[in-house]
Amino acid sequence: MHAIGQGRPLVFLHGAGTFPGFEFARRIAFERRVIIPYHPGFGESGDSDLMTSIDGVVRHYESLFADLGLDDFDLAGFSLGGWIAAEFAAQEKSGVCRLALIAPAGLVVPEHPVPDLSIVIPQDLPGYLTHDPQIAHSYFPTVPDPAFDRSLGREMAALGRLLQKDPQGDPKLQGLLHRIRVPTLLLWGADDRMRPAAQADAWLAALPDVRLHLFPETGHLVFEERPEAADALLLFSTRSSSRPNSGRKRHG
Repeated sequence: MHAIGQGRPLVFLHGAGTFPGFEFARRIAFERRVIIPYHPGFGESGDSDLMTSIDGVVRHYESLFADLGLDDFDLAGFSLGGWIAAEFAAQEKSGVCRLALIAPAGLVVPEHPVPDLSIVIPQDLPGYLTHDPQIAHSYFPTVPDPAFDRSLGREMAALGRLLQKDPQGDPKLQGLLHRIRVPTLLLWGADDRMRPAAQADAWLAALPDVRLHLFPETGHLVFEERPEAADALLLFSTRSSSRPNSGRKRHG
């Protein structure tokens, strides 16, 4: 895992591909200690054939956070990491004070399904990741790079193991979200083609205390396309954790 900064801990759970890196964390680390673990089978973490479900990853993080002594922290998750973060925060004694979900996966929204990436040709992938494809292009090698290909292939294989039973999301997750009583922030790109922004309505309907910040002309890689999204996360996470739940939901 990576860690940077000082202050109250904020744990960030990454998405399915770690190749964009975590440069955004530097903006948050001025006021918070940011902890970024790699999921098993991703990035610098080892492989695990036992990790075949999101629930298994949640159990993994239960153990990791206990080992780190984290019992009072904020939790953020992007895409796949948002799914993991939501399921973790839904536990009765999660230790989470505030929750931020950035273009989260996990909910099954039949009227706004996620794309079948198996039919997306590689040349079109940047347009699924960002509103401006050139921004996504900057994270891919410009010449053949076998090491990059191996790393990305390994992460996609790990993702495949996790999603083999529920490729669109967890049908039971919507029924669990009412358990998340902590203040929650949704950050989403209005033009997200990986996780359609219209899915946000399902999260807003299910979470008790939630706010939505929608970024115009922004795709799936919210932090990479809109660096100011990190500032929105920092502002949310530095508010007093003693603020009572209002139950109100608004778009911003």
